[in-house]
Amino acid sequence: MPELPEVETVRKTLEPIITGCTIEDVYIHYPGIIKQPEDTEQFKVQIKGQRFQSIKRLGKFLLFYLEDDVLISHLRMEGKYGVFDSHESFDHHTHVIFRLNNGKELRYKDVRKFGTMHLKPIGNELDTAPLNKLGLEPFSENFSPNYLFERLQKTSRLIKPTLLDQTIVTGLGNIYVDEALFKSHIHPERVASSLTFEECTKLQKKTVEVLSSAVEKGGTSIRSYLNSLGEIGMFQLELTVYDQTGEPCVTCLTPIVKTKVGGRGTHFCPTCQIIGD
Repeated sequence: MPELPEVETVRKTLEPIITGCTIEDVYIHYPGIIKQPEDTEQFKVQIKGQRFQSIKRLGKFLLFYLEDDVLISHLRMEGKYGVFDSHESFDHHTHVIFRLNNGKELRYKDVRKFGTMHLKPIGNELDTAPLNKLGLEPFSENFSPNYLFERLQKTSRLIKPTLLDQTIVTGLGNIYVDEALFKSHIHPERVASSLTFEECTKLQKKTVEVLSSAVEKGGTSIRSYLNSLGEIGMFQLELTVYDQTGEPCVTCLTPIVKTKVGGRGTHFCPTCQIIGD
């Protein structure tokens, strides 16, 4: 699933291409992608004629700001956007096509069909689902050691699934939680409330550092991720534990271990990340 750095990279590559373009028509080949309004004809009528003003991101969501509405898009497992000439062919995994006034098309492709789109009036987007229950952005100035410590003190869950909870920190996923925990020397099976303030301070700092580096490198291409230009991300060259099972730890040379925590594949160093820390 694309996480914050991948979604931010899609935003950055897509925004200069479509900003200022007007939607002339919409073709919906798989209505299940459209969640609001549920009537796809209403969706088409409402969005046609509007111009793309900007693209923002909140957690793993893309927010396409039009003139009157906001198109809120979640890529889920394998959703992708791309801009193509209108005469170019498309395959059966292309589910929504926005025809633009410059002869191009913004196409949404999703092999698994898990992605979602909500169309909401501007000003209403943060007050209702799917955005109203999201936690803080890791890049927000409010995402502080104090915030993290206070939130972790209120749960008896393990730290790995707690950090994956989008109502606490939005945008984090499996890859970057594993990386941040490793760099913080925190075992993924520690009880979240057992972390000291000092550990939360380090975890907050390392989380921001890992995400910043990943954004700079264009995200991580594991399996199928590409940005809006069809380019792979390069952060996978800097992964220390994720997808490194059996490889020597960059710090102590102990082989990296993979286990399951909260039902999610989890990578860590059994020497650097001791559960009794």
